[in-house]
Amino acid sequence: MKWKKWSFLIVVMLAIGMVLAACGGNVSKEESAKEEDSAKEEDSKDEGSTALAADQTLNINIKTEPPSLHPGKATDTTSNAVLTQIFEGLMRLNQDDEPEEAMAESYEVSEDKLTYTFKIREDAKWSNGDLVTAKDFEYAWKWVLDPNNADTDYAYQLYVIKGAEDAKENGGSLDDVGVKAEDDKTLVVELEHPTPYFLDLTAFYTYYPVNHKVVDGKDDWALDVSEDYVTNGPFLLDSWAHKDQIVLKKNPEYWDADTVKLETINMYMIDDENTALQMYNNDELDWTGSPTDVIPLSAIPALKDEGTLNITPLASVYYYAFNTEEEPFDNVNIRKAFSLALNRQGIVENITKGEQQPATALVPPSIFEENNEGYFKDNDVEQAKEYLEKGLEELGLEELPKIKISYNTSEAHGAIAQAVQDMWRENLGVEVELNNEEWNVFLDTMGEGNFQVGRMGWNADFNDAINFLEIFESVGGNNYTNWENEDYAKLIKESRAETDEAARRDILRQAEQIFMDEMPIAPIYFYTNVWVNKDNVKDITVSPIGTMQFKWGYISE
Repeated sequence: MKWKKWSFLIVVMLAIGMVLAACGGNVSKEESAKEEDSAKEEDSKDEGSTALAADQTLNINIKTEPPSLHPGKATDTTSNAVLTQIFEGLMRLNQDDEPEEAMAESYEVSEDKLTYTFKIREDAKWSNGDLVTAKDFEYAWKWVLDPNNADTDYAYQLYVIKGAEDAKENGGSLDDVGVKAEDDKTLVVELEHPTPYFLDLTAFYTYYPVNHKVVDGKDDWALDVSEDYVTNGPFLLDSWAHKDQIVLKKNPEYWDADTVKLETINMYMIDDENTALQMYNNDELDWTGSPTDVIPLSAIPALKDEGTLNITPLASVYYYAFNTEEEPFDNVNIRKAFSLALNRQGIVENITKGEQQPATALVPPSIFEENNEGYFKDNDVEQAKEYLEKGLEELGLEELPKIKISYNTSEAHGAIAQAVQDMWRENLGVEVELNNEEWNVFLDTMGEGNFQVGRMGWNADFNDAINFLEIFESVGGNNYTNWENEDYAKLIKESRAETDEAARRDILRQAEQIFMDEMPIAPIYFYTNVWVNKDNVKDITVSPIGTMQFKWGYISE
């Protein structure tokens, strides 16, 4: 079995629907003109009332060392928080979380929706002054798909491209992959099947380009700040004191540099959330909490009461993964017993307190509305005991062995693990050991499969159910449960070829039903973004998929 490094994951896209209704009667041209002039005056007042501070420095906490600042290798939210600022793809999610042209100044889609032709901006440059070319994209994508390149857990995000999966998994030729630089400014991409979320994918970091002239043949180019670390986003990687601090500076070569107001972003790596909050209170940080950090649980009620706490929806699921290759979790009834014996409502009300929603499904209800109800009853102890009795009989056991929960260092993770420990001891009569590990050690533990029950989470990378479901299509990558199901995988594959959206949705629902019947995970809750920021920090974009963007941000006087 080939285990890969864990992606922390948390990935999920939450759709927020905004409906703008306009009502109008018969308005004269004179009245209309007056209204337009009045609106312009108000806009002018608004712009003038928010003056920029002389010092455009933002201080935030990203909590820990980013595991990788190589776009083709990164798989976690911390790396994403940095990469989103210093690189840019063909598209970028705008302030309304819609993909808009970025490195691509325009694109065309064929009638059958299988071929995309992108035109790269003439003024798109790398931080060293080189022009960004279509070849940079072709090189970067094919590098991820090259089976000789390891630690590319997100390669499957490229599998919508013709020949991509065959090249990565089956020894197919990279020459047959459907991405080609026709000239310096023209990139043609052929898809395996129509993919309604493809433009969203091109804004995701696995799809970022790299300067192939600089990095080709240099395997260690992304390990530190050097002349080889060349980027194309709104900011530059100015310094990187490992396990301490990353400093970003505004990129003067960025095509849209006039929009960028922040000059410096200090990203501190403070693992203790109480220390981070104290620094915020001491004006040493301008922002703490989601999506790069967490607010201490004990501080949430007071921050709510004083009205400074921000809470927004986040399409993301917090769950416990079962190692289905290890007894007793190789038994489906045991897995169901452990899942149903959890009191999720109690966890979100008494521990997390950030308006999270108890989860009894995998896909967030923002995507599948039916999952407000889910697939089973929360805290169904009697049913859990029935599953337990049946599972023990099938395993030939009189009682459950000691169980170990693994989780990475965090006040919230620890508090949840202790609550789950009590629930399983009381409801199932099982002794539970807690295994708390530092982040990088925890990643190795999960990636190597050395666990029984492990804390995980997933944020979607785009607004589609398949982004949650395809994780468990096969073992490896981001699926650490070791669970596979032939019928499930068949449905996922079938959904990719289905062009009728209603039929496709039905197929994905069928797949989720199989998944929840097999219960390789115990979903616990659907996340929210929870943070505080200083009043003079403006226009930082926090996406419902957990991405933080500083391109439009600024510090006011």
